[in-house]
Amino acid sequence: MNEADAALVTGAIKKYYLDHHDMVPTPDKISRREFGYQVGGGSMVRHLSYADERALRVMLVGTAPSDVYCSNACYRFPTFAMKEKSWLDASLIFDIDAKDLGLPCRVGHSILVCAECARVSPAAAGKCAACQSQKVTVRSLPCTKCAAASLKEVAKLREILVDDLGMDDSSIHVYFSGNEGFHVHVDPGSFDALGSRERAELADYIMFKGAIPEAYGVPRAPGAKLGLPGPDDPGWRGRLVRSLGAAPAKKAARAGHAEFQKTLGSAGIGARIDPQVTTDIHRIFRMPGSINGKSGLAKVPVPDGSKFDAYTESCLIDSAKVDITAECPHRFVLGGRRFGPYSAKDTSVELYAAVYMICKGFAAAR
Repeated sequence: MNEADAALVTGAIKKYYLDHHDMVPTPDKISRREFGYQVGGGSMVRHLSYADERALRVMLVGTAPSDVYCSNACYRFPTFAMKEKSWLDASLIFDIDAKDLGLPCRVGHSILVCAECARVSPAAAGKCAACQSQKVTVRSLPCTKCAAASLKEVAKLREILVDDLGMDDSSIHVYFSGNEGFHVHVDPGSFDALGSRERAELADYIMFKGAIPEAYGVPRAPGAKLGLPGPDDPGWRGRLVRSLGAAPAKKAARAGHAEFQKTLGSAGIGARIDPQVTTDIHRIFRMPGSINGKSGLAKVPVPDGSKFDAYTESCLIDSAKVDITAECPHRFVLGGRRFGPYSAKDTSVELYAAVYMICKGFAAAR
């Protein structure tokens, strides 16, 4: 990012934190948390601590970080080196990202930014269309299909947390990450004391990983009596039958142990979370209400029981018009407005769109 681009983005972020300081909630036990931030997508500054809400606000406005993070963990000494922090506990946070879902729509709304000549090409090209370099970075544009598919995974996760693990639904908070994913935060509770190994087992359960036929009444011995669960059985037993249908489940079971194992492996009923995020008890997470430096969009809460337009609700940088030069082969919708396609075109757009395009690498300030 050149000097002019950095000045535009940093200025927009600074104004955002001045105007929307109430959008960033103060973490509980703030003095026990580790904080970190980046400015202009530069190196991470970590092992920071803030005594109270005021100190955090001063940093946000004074520094205007492109990204700001807070640990899910509490420590006795949050500013010390990792091995010396003295870990106390860590809240559960889950990550679901559209890029991990294998959706067929992605090629149609992704672009390639060339590291050699900085030109932009359609992702389907596989390389830079201008200089033929294969040193390219894939960037995805807003897609309602990706957001909807991710929210379906969030719904699966929520059902498991409430129905199987006994969590209170009101303790589960969902956020759009400001780019392509969703974060699910669970209020502090009995799961906070779990270490990495226990969280790995929890992640396996949520993803329906490691299921064996015997747990579903399908014994290994040929000809042995089947004991398939019913659709109203609790947990994964009933969920599997409801997903497959009673008749297909019975047919798969009668095909034998090996075939039923294949059915379990391809059922696709687990929530597709990122297990590394779940198991990391020292991770620092993007703060709710903060700006995502990959897009200039904000990490915003997803309200329960209502239609949510991720790429409108997260456009919180203001809409003053600015001049940019843009190059993008696809049309996209942001903040309820259509943008592109652009072919090295000088244009005037809303500030939130300019920041988005600069952060994605297919526009420059004029």
